[in-house]
Amino acid sequence: MATQALTPANTEERLVWVALTATYPLYFIGALYISGPVLAWLLFALVLKRSRQPQGLAPIPLATWLWICGMLLMLLALIVGHLDWQLGLPKLIKSSIGWAKGWALLALFVLAGSLSIRPQIVYRAAMVVCLHTLCLLPLFIFAWLLGLPGTPYVSPLKVIGGPGPEFFAVSLYEIDPGSGLPRWRLFTPWAPALGFVANIFFLFAMQEKERQWRWIGICASIAMILMSQSRLAAVSLIVLAGLPLAFSILRGPRLFILASAASTVFALIGITLLQMASDFWESFKGARADSTRVRATLARIAIQRWRDEAPIWGHGIVERGPHLVEYMPIGSHHSWYGLLFVKGIVGFAALAIPLLGSLLLLGLNARHDPLIRTGFSACALLMLYTFGENLEILAYLIWPALLLIGIAHGRSVPIAQQPTSAPLTPLQSPKAS
Repeated sequence: MATQALTPANTEERLVWVALTATYPLYFIGALYISGPVLAWLLFALVLKRSRQPQGLAPIPLATWLWICGMLLMLLALIVGHLDWQLGLPKLIKSSIGWAKGWALLALFVLAGSLSIRPQIVYRAAMVVCLHTLCLLPLFIFAWLLGLPGTPYVSPLKVIGGPGPEFFAVSLYEIDPGSGLPRWRLFTPWAPALGFVANIFFLFAMQEKERQWRWIGICASIAMILMSQSRLAAVSLIVLAGLPLAFSILRGPRLFILASAASTVFALIGITLLQMASDFWESFKGARADSTRVRATLARIAIQRWRDEAPIWGHGIVERGPHLVEYMPIGSHHSWYGLLFVKGIVGFAALAIPLLGSLLLLGLNARHDPLIRTGFSACALLMLYTFGENLEILAYLIWPALLLIGIAHGRSVPIAQQPTSAPLTPLQSPKAS
């Protein structure tokens, strides 16, 4: 599989390689939730070190600065929200630590894309995790078939603190209370999060050059999506699979021909298409009716309380919902509602501006470069999942996508501005796609 040709070539690549390929060992000892923030801040330290060296760091792109400013704005909203609601210094310190383990990671990993990290290293490391997944799947499946405990143990590392014990628990399987069927979350805190990570790995698998590794990644990613039983994961997989075709079609005069044809078809059968879309959406929601009801109720509570109580800076902290929503945090299962409730319109803008900016800047150049297309697809995946997950709480898992977005932004920097270094082969080039 030509693995030797893709061994890490510098400190940053070694950190990324070890952190990603050690996903399952870290998970089994309960350290996966800790490893993400540790990696992010270590890479940030390397950025600071490289920036002090003559021509040691590529110029930081505008889009990366948007992420940095946005996540700093998140911290400001957190501080003002705590002061507005007089939550006290202990809660402010605790929430600030939470910011350093959550929202800050979005900026730190995008910024780490300015380091000399080859995208192939990230792709291959993800494929190694996929291989581990395929090897371990029989263990997870037979655990359910044999009736073994679904959660055999919770790591003692939970004393470090985190969003909940599920981030430190080893889960072999779980039973969906609505359907009574088994679901698997593997190394993630809940099953839909597994679908999120699986889509990231699928995106990377499509960029893997070695055929054997590519098929390992594709098979493992699809298996994880099926085992998660996540509706959003299935829709996202279809979107990711269709993006390369869209980029190959939507260029030059073909774009206008397709747009004209689509307009004509919609004019003739538009009403029928809208009705079909409505019927599909209702059946989509009905596939997991209880989950849909809880999500909708959480959204209504978040919007109403944000609008009536704290429209600018939010409530400062997460609050548990009532029994009606099974005591789930208000605004959970949705990044935008959660931001409005906790950090107000300021927090909403702090995520919306960098995310939309990345989509726009990468989208404008996606047709010309495979790496930029991958970054754009990763950014589009993040946008899709803002409507079904909280990006902050899963940042420790989705960091490979954030890193690729940062690397893709760096591709737009003129070559003349790149840091000088020893000659590299094409495969070793930090900016190779």
